[in-house]
Amino acid sequence: MKTEPMTCRLGCGACCIAPSISSPIPGMPNGKKAGERCIQLDERNLCKLFGDESRPKVCSDFSATFDVCGSTNAEALALITELEQLT
Repeated sequence: MKTEPMTCRLGCGACCIAPSISSPIPGMPNGKKAGERCIQLDERNLCKLFGDESRPKVCSDFSATFDVCGSTNAEALALITELEQLT
């Protein structure tokens, strides 16, 4: 698999659904469980906090790569879910 950075696919949202996030998120003070949709993910699967300083560092630090996000939104969800289960 390729590990080089890629442009994030707008409307994917896999990184906001599949992984658990232990840090507080506005509206989710205890973070979120794996597979739980982030409250800050809008109906178009776009982050409402993108570019906002209240966005958790773990989210801001996420870098889309082909080995994590694959070539489709469905593949991203499957890959990130698998990575979450392995950790």
